Amino acid sequence: MKAKHRLFDLRLIIGALFAVYGVIVTGAGIAASDADLEKAQGININLWTGLGMLALGAFFLLWFRLRPAAPPEAGER
Repeated sequence: MKAKHRLFDLRLIIGALFAVYGVIVTGAGIAASDADLEKAQGININLWTGLGMLALGAFFLLWFRLRPAAPPEAGER
């Protein structure tokens, strides 16, 4: 059974949000038109930003997975 204290760990929430937004922004970067690239001086900023967001989201989720938070002691409540 999964502990309830892990459900509200900020690393999970931040990592999931960055991963979801990273997928959306990367998709926009893949579908960028020539006019969009011209506005950004030839740099596909959506693609690079989306990949960065995916990397950051993966980092937070990996951190959450490898270093789980310790449950609070019974006397600390």
